[in-house]
Amino acid sequence: MAERTVVVASRTGLHARPAKIFVQEAVRLGLPVRIAVGSGKSVPATSMLGVLSLGAVHGVEVTLSAEGPEGQAAVDTLAELLARDLDAEEPADG
Repeated sequence: MAERTVVVASRTGLHARPAKIFVQEAVRLGLPVRIAVGSGKSVPATSMLGVLSLGAVHGVEVTLSAEGPEGQAAVDTLAELLARDLDAEEPADG
């Protein structure tokens, strides 16, 4: 199993826009990636409600995990996304 821990860089944490961007990328990757805060229960990275329910604020560590041959690449891609301040970036669709 591929696993990686990363600090949430977005000022608002995984709330609203940053969560949407994260979930959209997880869906695009098409692999079953899970995300958890600390030793808490993990949720599917493709679930907006699940991601929001984590309450991941700025500066908190989250752990991403995935299985399969492409799991490490998916985890790395999502970790790199979370390590950026998504609040400070311009929307890609606007």
